[in-house]
Amino acid sequence: MDYLLHLAADPAAWAALATLIVMEVVLGIDNLIFISILTNKLPEATRARARRIGIGLALVLRLVLLASVAFMVQLTEPLFELFGHGLSWRDLILIAGGVFLIWKATKEIHHNVDPADEDEASAAKVASLSFGAVIFQILLLDLVFSIDSIITAVGMTDHIPIMVVAVVVAVTVMLVAAGPLARFIEANPTIVMLALGFLLLIGTMLVAEGFGAHIPKGYIYAAMAFSALVEGLNMLRRRAARRKKGAGDPA
Repeated sequence: MDYLLHLAADPAAWAALATLIVMEVVLGIDNLIFISILTNKLPEATRARARRIGIGLALVLRLVLLASVAFMVQLTEPLFELFGHGLSWRDLILIAGGVFLIWKATKEIHHNVDPADEDEASAAKVASLSFGAVIFQILLLDLVFSIDSIITAVGMTDHIPIMVVAVVVAVTVMLVAAGPLARFIEANPTIVMLALGFLLLIGTMLVAEGFGAHIPKGYIYAAMAFSALVEGLNMLRRRAARRKKGAGDPA
């Protein structure tokens, strides 16, 4: 208890908490985009439940990993060398997660560009299996993003309570933002392709990080923000064109 009171009275601890919350929220954007795209493929009645389960799993995984910080530190120790770079468990997990993300995003892009024709029977079969499949895929990426998130937190502060509060706040923000983000993506088809492009970029970054090529995340998120800004301007232009066309129609 004295330890917690000491932290609460320490301005440096509050600064570390604020910084870590921002970092965790930013790192959670990748996870949230993936969850939103996947759950939008489900029937509307089950989407919200799938998002809650997916984000709940992200919180559980992060808290479990926080409870085993000593184990998490060991994940960064090299197991063997490949091309002159020592690969650790963390590297292998990032590479596997990145490859999965690239495969999934490529598959979704192909489906959006050239959707396959399905008869009613096959569509019903896919729908019956989709909820479990979606949750499983979310769980896989939750694990990858959680490991990256917690190792980032461990590198920023030594205080477990600060990490726990930052993780809980960040996941709460994800939970609040999940519904509006998913509805926004569904209502704007061009955003889906942009989001899938983001996932391709993030997957490539994870693979590069796994092989020791450090890419400052600020560059990645700046590129994503710029792309989103350009797409936002395109949306405003299309909306203005529709209003102009509607105003020009005879009554």
